[in-house]
Amino acid sequence: MKSRRLLIYSHDSFGLGHLRRCRALAHALVEAYKDLSVLILTGSPIIGRFDFKARVDFVRIPGVIKLHNGDYTSLALHIDLADTLALRESIILHTTRVFAPDIFLVDKEPLGLKGEVHSTLKMLHETPTRTILGLRDVMDAPELLTEEWRNKGVFGELERLYDELWVYGTRAMGNPSKACPWIRR
Repeated sequence: MKSRRLLIYSHDSFGLGHLRRCRALAHALVEAYKDLSVLILTGSPIIGRFDFKARVDFVRIPGVIKLHNGDYTSLALHIDLADTLALRESIILHTTRVFAPDIFLVDKEPLGLKGEVHSTLKMLHETPTRTILGLRDVMDAPELLTEEWRNKGVFGELERLYDELWVYGTRAMGNPSKACPWIRR
């Protein structure tokens, strides 16, 4: 029997929140499922400084950083953002094809940073891979998130490209799906 594979995408640019959450999730899942291997795709420049349990590894994609005005720029490469995003999208798509995950989990950004996982999600739509959008228990204000996702064209793609939506965190924080009418419970 083939071992199961989980691929986690995190658009992480520089902070620790997304990286720590994905790492904690990966560690909990390999602890619970002994036949599971997890690969994390991230742009975090510090991912290599963390220890990982057996059966958890990472692929670092070229980094980007969010500027004060909300725009992004390449972190270390002296190339424009469009080229950086094209590299990231290509690495994400190729890694997904080769790794052939049973589950593809996208952390927080439904289509990835500037849409960089959209082509991967469309490719996976034609395979048996389960696609999951993972959201943290504390999200931005629902009306702001709804407007942001509407502007990014997310809503038509949520139902088309995702099999499940997971909200992870402590139940003490409440149920964010109650405040977001676009989440079917």
